[in-house]
Amino acid sequence: MMNKYYLSLFFALVLGLTACEQKTPPAQAPEPNNDKLLVATLYHQKSAERDALCHQAYNIARARLDAILQENTDPSSLAIALDLDETVLDNSPYEALCILDNTSYPLGWDEWMNAASAKALPGAIDFLNYTKSKGVQIFYITNRREKYRQATLVNLQKLDIAPATENHLLLRTSEAGKENRRQEVLANNQIVMLFGDNLADFSQVFDGNKNTAARQALVDSLRSEFGNRFIVFPNAMYGDWLNAVIDYNFDLTPAAATEKQKSRLEAF
Repeated sequence: MMNKYYLSLFFALVLGLTACEQKTPPAQAPEPNNDKLLVATLYHQKSAERDALCHQAYNIARARLDAILQENTDPSSLAIALDLDETVLDNSPYEALCILDNTSYPLGWDEWMNAASAKALPGAIDFLNYTKSKGVQIFYITNRREKYRQATLVNLQKLDIAPATENHLLLRTSEAGKENRRQEVLANNQIVMLFGDNLADFSQVFDGNKNTAARQALVDSLRSEFGNRFIVFPNAMYGDWLNAVIDYNFDLTPAAATEKQKSRLEAF
């Protein structure tokens, strides 16, 4: 009986030591949470106010164009330069998919681009067709990658707002800044208005990782240009404004980014 007792005790000790030696499983990375995009994306898709702002922007642009044309006898030398995403085309369905599938860019972006199914923002088609009817050149300067050229052309053709030639569609190649592409247009045209949802769509002074205060100061210094030469569209989903809030620190975890964003709030 004693031998059996000691034998049982021995096996119990062995099992206990083996259990102690087992490594604790590595902690799993937290799942991404895109709920912070929910309200912003709903605003773009369901808010009549967003639609009103788009119509307002294009109405102002049409009035400005009429005034410019009264002062110019040769409209063929005039041009407007427009960003595409969230300025002419609505990509909120991609953001919605990221929320529903709990994913983030670039997952799914190729599929969205190649679907070529983005709708036009309210007022965009009417304004662009009006501009075309007046003989003014239309250039799209977008940071979509060059590999999306054909899909982008198909999307614009579906909406009947395709560029006059492929040279009127300037996509991103090596650099995100748009100044060199604006200079390409300026070589043979006078850009009378620029359209965008991001300040870097208007001038190189907004290029670079400028903090929120610097961006606001630049806007104030150029306040006479907005609604005159610069036509701005609302985009609460993404953009340099959001990058500036987190000080362009893209290595932050989702939780840390959220805490950083909360720290920038101004409450009473």
